[in-house]
Parts: sequence; C-alpha cells; structure tokens
Amino acid sequence: MNRISVLISAVLLCVSQLHAQNPWIVEADNIQPDNYYGVTVANGMLGLVSSPQPLKVSSVILAGSYDIYGRGRVSNFLNGFNMLNMQLSINGNSVNGNNITQFKQVLDMKQGIQTSSFMFKDEAKVEYSYLAIRQLPFSAMLDVTITPLKDITITAANILETPEAFRDSKNFYNQINRKHVSIALLTSSAYSPTGKLNICASSSFIFPEKRGEEPQIIHSTPNCNNHSMKFTKELKAGVKYHFSLVGSTITSAYHPDPLNEVERLTIFARLEGNDRLLNKHREAWNKLWESDIVIEGDPVAQQDIHNMMYHLYSFVREGSALSISPMGLSGLGYNGHIFWDADTWMFPALLLLHPEMARSFVDYRFDRLEAAKKNAFEHGFRGAMYPWESSDSGFEETPVWALSGTFEHHISGCVALAAWNYYLVTKDKEWLKEKGFPIIRSTADFWLDRVEKNEQGKYEIRNVVAADEWAENVDNDAFTNGVAQINLEVSANAAGILQEKVKRSVAGSCKKIWLFISLTTE
Repeated sequence: MNRISVLISAVLLCVSQLHAQNPWIVEADNIQPDNYYGVTVANGMLGLVSSPQPLKVSSVILAGSYDIYGRGRVSNFLNGFNMLNMQLSINGNSVNGNNITQFKQVLDMKQGIQTSSFMFKDEAKVEYSYLAIRQLPFSAMLDVTITPLKDITITAANILETPEAFRDSKNFYNQINRKHVSIALLTSSAYSPTGKLNICASSSFIFPEKRGEEPQIIHSTPNCNNHSMKFTKELKAGVKYHFSLVGSTITSAYHPDPLNEVERLTIFARLEGNDRLLNKHREAWNKLWESDIVIEGDPVAQQDIHNMMYHLYSFVREGSALSISPMGLSGLGYNGHIFWDADTWMFPALLLLHPEMARSFVDYRFDRLEAAKKNAFEHGFRGAMYPWESSDSGFEETPVWALSGTFEHHISGCVALAAWNYYLVTKDKEWLKEKGFPIIRSTADFWLDRVEKNEQGKYEIRNVVAADEWAENVDNDAFTNGVAQINLEVSANAAGILQEKVKRSVAGSCKKIWLFISLTTE
C-alpha cells in the first residue's frame, strides 16, 4: 500500500470513528484502579460516584449537609453512608477487580444511569447499573442481572459501614412482614464529626420472586461500625437472575427525625418496585432533556456539550433552594462550598434551559441574605456583603489563609446580577418583590458604603482581590467596579418596576475604572 492509500485509509478511519461517536454515551473498558476517575450520577440532591471495584460506588454525597472535619477549620460536604455497597460471591469465591475480565463501565447521560458488566471466569456474566433516582431526592438503586454459564451458587451481601469521621453509630435491622410482601431493612445512624448532624441510611432488597418464595435474608453485625444483610441463591445455567437494591439517606438538615424517615423512604422505594422506579426515573430525565443544545456535524462537540449539561442537570434540583459547588455532587472538592462560579458561570445557561431549576440558585442566596447583612456589619459596611465561600449557614467559609475570603467582594455584585437576570427571563414580578429586590437593594447599599472618594472627586473601590485571584489587594479592579456599577443600575431599574421611589445620579467615568452611582430610597 502506498503512502496516499495509507493516508486515505487513516482519514476514512477517523471519519468513521467520528460519526460513530455516541452523543449520549461515555464508555471505559480499561479499568485501572490506580489511574481511575469516577463518574457521577446524581438527582440534584444525592450524588453517587463510580468505583473501579465491581458492584460498588466510591462515594455518596448529600447536598446541603455540611460539618467541620480536618479541612481547614471550615465546613465541608460529608462523604456519607454507602447504601450501595454490594459484595458478590460465586461458588464461594468473592468477586473483585482481580478475578474478573471484560470489565466495562458506561455512563448514559440521557437516562442518568451508570451501567457496568464483567465476566467471572467461565461461570457467569454480571451486568449491573445504579442511579440516583430522579423522582426521589434521597434514594438510589442498584440493579443486578446475573447470567450463569454453568450451574452456580451466588451469595450477595449489602454492607453498611459507618464512615471513619462519623461518631456514635448505631445499627438496626428490621423485617416487616405483610400478607403480600416481606421487607428487610438494613439501617445505620450516626452523628457528623462535631455532632452537628444526625445522618441515617437504610437499604432493602427487591426480589423477583413472589411472597414466600424470596431468598432467605441473613443479618450479621461483626462490629458496631459495620453490619450487613445477605442472601444465597442457586442458579441454573442459562437462566438469568435479576434483583435490585434500593437505599435512602437523609440527615437532620432536612428532617427532624432522620432515622424513622430514612426507613419510610426506603420502604416507599421498595414498594414502588423496580419497574416503576426505572420508568419514572427515565420519564424525569426525558423531561429534562426537552431542553437540549443540538450541534450538527460534530459528534465530539455534541458529546462534550451533553456532558456539561448532564452535570448541570444532575447537580441541581427544582425546589431545593440549593446552589452548586464547583465540583457539584461529584466529591468533596472545594469543600462543597458555593462560589461565584454558580451565579456567574453555571446559572445563566441553566436559566435559559430550565428557569424552574435555576430558581434554586437565587433562592439559596435569598435564604442567606440576613447572614450577608451580618457579614457587611462585621466589616463596617451597610447592606449585604455575600461571602466568597458559602455553605449552609451563609456566613464566610473561606479558609483564613486565602485572602479572597476577606477581599473578593465582587461576588456580591454577581449575586445581584443573577437575581436580576432571573427576573428578566421569567418576568416573575412577585418573586422580584419578595426575594429579588431585597437582594439587589441590599447589595447596592453595600457598594454605596464601599466606595471611597478620591482627590479628584471621583469614587473608587480600593483594596480588593480581583476576579483574577492572583491580583490581591488592588485598587479599582475592572470586573469589581463593573459589576458594582451594574448592581447599582439594576437596583434603580428594579425599584422602578416595583414603583419604589428612588433618587439616582451618576458621575465619573467607567472607562477610567472609577465609579460613582448614588442610589437612595426616599
């Protein structure tokens, strides 16, 4: 073959691969535990991070639940109970990453499901998928199908382990028997490191057999931080066996009685059944994807766009009044704190695609307005000064060594701009009156007190950390001055819409990065 033929073949191969790119699917078929980065399935409240070990997830992250433990004396997300911690044995041999072959993991972004498969020797093929159930904010499911290649005996165990940082753990096992159903509940309860939160988790098997024909479940408690439930089943060659595991987790941040509530939630999911859970989950994701961005002729770019949108959709939940950390629900990165990333970079795209979900961002800021006012008071200013890093309390959560926590003030303008943009898109005047304008007006008051008059009679904003965080303690950062001006202008606009009486005057030159906009309410 000559060089031209080789070149043509290479081009055709690339084109073929390009067109074969699935815009919804991300695959991995060379799983290396030492070089592995998990993918996340989440429902806006609960995040499950994949593991390089079969039938497991590596992390369970619950949005909005924070405590302080060993990360710079500031609050951070909790790595919670793992309700989907399965251990499978086949013919007495424990299945693990060292004795399986053809291990493949697939993320289906359209359905919000992670699916994996592997071969165990010449004895069985195992397929499993897990999902953070979209319609049930605190619940998840692991779905397992085993295809025996020979007659085999399987033992499947679900193990609840108390995370190392948790304390005062308690374990419970309950068997609820009714005429048509038997429900086994494996439950654990513990307190977060400082005792701030009570965290609870519970799980239950879903079997295909009728009442009275299900496998017998055995409960064991080897120690106070670990207990499990397991069953054993004989399978005939070629006859598939399918079962599921549902689990829920909730903390006292959301419910005053998380122990009883987590079992109620697990019972609800258990009695919904596998098919109804999956169908409703898919329906919910299909509804989300009615707002899509379509790129023609570039499957790689299309997959990239879907990847970005998938994570936005996964990490936000309508009605939650929660915002997004830079790492979302994919782990403990950035401590789970909320920065300007949420208001400035993530919010605008979601606002156009799903304004009902984007509202959670701005409602989160409104719910913490009083904390922002206290923050301004502490620094000698009027109005509302939003923290650079925010968690559940709304007070400053930046580690003290980072000057951004004390001086990166542009975030207050970013919060106000997000509130104004929400009104511009939705035209929700009631929301503007109740929540939006209080944010916008209070942050405008902050800027009025924050500016300083110079020798030329112009007004400046001195001593800030710029949007470029390497520029520390500088005067008249362009972005800070610009967003402050916008904050003041939209405050006047919002006041006009709501027929609030205002007096507005502007002087100075923004081109020179000087600012003077006076806004007072008469």
